[in-house]
Amino acid sequence: MAAETKGKTFLLTGAHGFIGAWVTKRLLDAGARVVVFDLDADPRRLRLIMDEAEVARTKVVAGDVTDPKALPPVFEEFGVEHVIHLAGLQVPTCRADPRLGAMVNVVGTINVFEAARLSGGRVKRIVYASSAAVYGSGEDSRAVSERDEPQPSTHYGVFKRANEGGARVYYLEQGVSSVGLRPLTVYGVGRDFGITSDPTKAMKAAVLGRPFHIRFGGRTDFQYVADTADTFIRAAVSGLEGAHVFNLHGETVAVSDVVLEIERARPDARGLVTFEDAPLAIPSEFDDAAIRQALGRLPSTPLAEGVRATMERFTQLQSEGRLDASDLEQ
Repeated sequence: MAAETKGKTFLLTGAHGFIGAWVTKRLLDAGARVVVFDLDADPRRLRLIMDEAEVARTKVVAGDVTDPKALPPVFEEFGVEHVIHLAGLQVPTCRADPRLGAMVNVVGTINVFEAARLSGGRVKRIVYASSAAVYGSGEDSRAVSERDEPQPSTHYGVFKRANEGGARVYYLEQGVSSVGLRPLTVYGVGRDFGITSDPTKAMKAAVLGRPFHIRFGGRTDFQYVADTADTFIRAAVSGLEGAHVFNLHGETVAVSDVVLEIERARPDARGLVTFEDAPLAIPSEFDDAAIRQALGRLPSTPLAEGVRATMERFTQLQSEGRLDASDLEQ
């Protein structure tokens, strides 16, 4: 991946979010130039996984993705070649304020595509975050593929589905290629918001020796965040043309198995982490054959390894007095 990214200029929206922080780190490690466009100028999640020298290598531009005039001059000033669009509001915020959710998630995405359209062909492709939430409730008996009809059951899912349709129109009418990726349950250092953040919070709580209750159970598709970040980057530097949407797949396991891995990594935490019986109201497993056919072999960290790496980083942050536990309050 380093050969495809070294010296290239990437613009990331929402890079101070969870996945965005990891995409930033992986791009810097690969020698890319990274421009961060974010309403939140605080790089607190970057500092969880990067040192100050790495953080300083990112160029941060504070701005509002809902402002149609904000992005085009940034694209021009920095000669942006690749765009990874991660800015968005999650399910709880979209449920509490659908109007705000639509402005950020839908209008904000349109603004990103408009800026790419106005780049004079320099930006060949946008990679953006869609979501498993486009499917709504799913069946546990089989893996869901892109051939299954999306039936979102939340405003968030509706907004993400609208973005997929909008991306298709931008290709048909303006020739702007795109890849939308649908993650399911992504875990790792920095994940601190939304119900699917609970397994990561449980890992942090175990390191701190505190009890924690995961608000769902059953089986779901867990993907380690470094793998998710690498897949976004792989899609950004691919030669794919058109408007593509792909499901992502990690390792489909029961929440109880995640708890066992937490306890294996931290035996003194045995019994601290509990969970609900009810599964998430989204499909439990994705079929990722389509993206593997398009992009080839993708990174896939085993659950045990991902849990161990996450908890080791939490332990290091704790030893440095930098492990924030405010997200553990339920």
